[in-house]
Amino acid sequence: MIELADKQQIVQKMFSSIARYYDLNNTLLSFGLHHGWKRQAVEMAHLRPGDIVLDVGAGTADLSILAAQKVGKSGKVIASDLNEPMLRIGERKLSRLSNVTTECLLANAESLPFEDQSMDAVLTGFCMRNVANLDKALGEIFRVLKPTGRFVCLEFSTPEYQFLRWLYDFYSYRFLPAIGTYVAKDKTGVYQYLTDSIRLFPNQEAFAEKIKKAGFQAVTYANKTGGIVAIHIGIA
Repeated sequence: MIELADKQQIVQKMFSSIARYYDLNNTLLSFGLHHGWKRQAVEMAHLRPGDIVLDVGAGTADLSILAAQKVGKSGKVIASDLNEPMLRIGERKLSRLSNVTTECLLANAESLPFEDQSMDAVLTGFCMRNVANLDKALGEIFRVLKPTGRFVCLEFSTPEYQFLRWLYDFYSYRFLPAIGTYVAKDKTGVYQYLTDSIRLFPNQEAFAEKIKKAGFQAVTYANKTGGIVAIHIGIA
């Protein structure tokens, strides 16, 4: 288990080591389900042509690509991440799009380099459990959103049913780290960290309370695949 004081540095080192295998492992380890989860998250953002959208912790930019298709050339999507190797992969993927305006920017979720009330929507996928200070990151997201702007967060969560929790724990601890490590040829322990980070992250209700505490209104969440992931929504 990593110490919180060293979390940011250690997590970035881990993700750098697996950047080129990240998309492949996401598909293998989620049995392809992550594609649907991401599409649903972007649909729930209710994006419109011309919107300015920030993808926090964009990684390899899957959410950014989906968002860009919604906002079109008159809008803009900014993919931000603290990890350069991951972001460079995302930048290459975004460059293949036509008739859209996108930007990739190295940035820390806890100190976003954007003006107050400058974004129509903020998206984040599988990022919030990796930040060192969750409350600070949520506060920054609230700050950069325009009034009535929409925050949509896709994150691993707590399965709704006991049998599913048992099955999920069995898979997460017995198979996920082994498969992820083998495919990525990883020596940093990132896939064990990812399993542990899911267990340490607040459950659906506790995370919703944190979103409310950051200033958001009309906070809701929708469980997907029995609560293995949840999509949280808040209005600025």
